[in-house]
Amino acid sequence: MYEDEIIEGMDPEGFSGPSKVVKPLTPEALVAFNAAQQRTGVVYISRIPPGMQPAKVRHLMSAYDEVGRVYLQQEDAKRAYLRKKYTTTKKAHYTEGWVEFKEKKIARSVAEMLNAQPIGGKKGTRWRDDVWTMKYLPKFKWNMLTEQIAHEAALHSAKLRVELSQSKTEQRDYLKNVELARVLEKRASRRKEKGEDAAEAPKNESKRRFEETTEHEVRKKMRKERPEVGDGGQLDNVLSSIF
Repeated sequence: MYEDEIIEGMDPEGFSGPSKVVKPLTPEALVAFNAAQQRTGVVYISRIPPGMQPAKVRHLMSAYDEVGRVYLQQEDAKRAYLRKKYTTTKKAHYTEGWVEFKEKKIARSVAEMLNAQPIGGKKGTRWRDDVWTMKYLPKFKWNMLTEQIAHEAALHSAKLRVELSQSKTEQRDYLKNVELARVLEKRASRRKEKGEDAAEAPKNESKRRFEETTEHEVRKKMRKERPEVGDGGQLDNVLSSIF
């Protein structure tokens, strides 16, 4: 157990927490830590104003009471790529966030007080006219958030593995088709060199296979019905029935 932990799947840039040294907790410290966690409350912010960073959210929320950890979720990678490509804004944008208050009563009060209210601040402040959209999450603890993010990260990794496997299969099939086309083209080229009409080639090939099959069946039947030596009449009857 650690005092602060960024799990796999959490964006380090979106995390803002107390500046503590990460180290194992002693049994006594673990008991105190768990008790403190039971008193905490988490507020969910469904919309983060464009350009607002985790440190800024932490600063604004700290004006109301002591804040624990803050985590903001970055926008989708594809959306971020298009935004950076077609706009001059290169900094990371965040879509939603979670703020942990040391006391659940304070978290509930802050969410009820600020929800649907302007962010405010001094005149000319960038986000002065933006509106908060937040909700208190009862019985929700920070470890639930980290578990959910870890689960989503695992699902994303599994999806990528499946897509990669499908891509490899499609590539392998494509290469097989390319090789088949090359072989057929080479055969057609050989027939053309021999003067064989390309349109007649499939017919000739089918005729040759039919003749080979018929000849094989005749021979097989002859072996099956071959008479004893000296029985010339029966041999004549067999041959006449075949031909």
